[in-house]
Amino acid sequence: MKASKNSPVPSLLDYPRPSVAVDTAVLTVADGALRVLLVRRGEEHHRGEWALPGTFLRERERLADAVLRCLREKAGISGRVPRQLHVFDDPERDDRGWVLSVAHVDVVPLAELEDALKSDGVRLASVSGEPELTAELPYGHAEIVAKAVGWLRAVYAEAPDPGALLDEPFTLKDLRDLHEVVAGTSLMRDTFRRFMEPQLAGTGQMSDGTRGRPSRLWRRARQ
Repeated sequence: MKASKNSPVPSLLDYPRPSVAVDTAVLTVADGALRVLLVRRGEEHHRGEWALPGTFLRERERLADAVLRCLREKAGISGRVPRQLHVFDDPERDDRGWVLSVAHVDVVPLAELEDALKSDGVRLASVSGEPELTAELPYGHAEIVAKAVGWLRAVYAEAPDPGALLDEPFTLKDLRDLHEVVAGTSLMRDTFRRFMEPQLAGTGQMSDGTRGRPSRLWRRARQ
């Protein structure tokens, strides 16, 4: 049925609009495990529970600015450039109402999180070793963590330590050990070496042999 010429033209304000939030999965490797950073909620809703750092988008605020504001204010992290991961739009994900989450992800060396982790309100959780915790995160954050881990594993399958979690220089064994932690499984030594070595730059130096036989030292090749 066609609208008459005298029918009012719908305005954007006539349509229901969701609130928009940003949530960030900060991933790192610590104590031989892949971990995600959580913060203890200080807000009234789910107060005291652990969750990903997240916040609502303010009026006319850019997504990237909201992410940086949240990481700075809730986790004490600054100087990072998280990347957008996925939009989570399940209407039931937040019991406060219809909230879209524009999820972000960042890969951060453990040393850069030391100051943040001094707070009692910030902790690391193993993505596989603490299922009772990550499964109970509010606002569908467990799904965001799973998506972030899947993304990380995909990028680490294609390149040597793209998140720069290892200090340079490193041995191939150091690199493979890290990639096995990220992948959550063991990797064939020779296959890994053949795939990764062309993407590395040799330093012409050898390890000191304090952990096994001396080995060649490498750096990530600069693209």
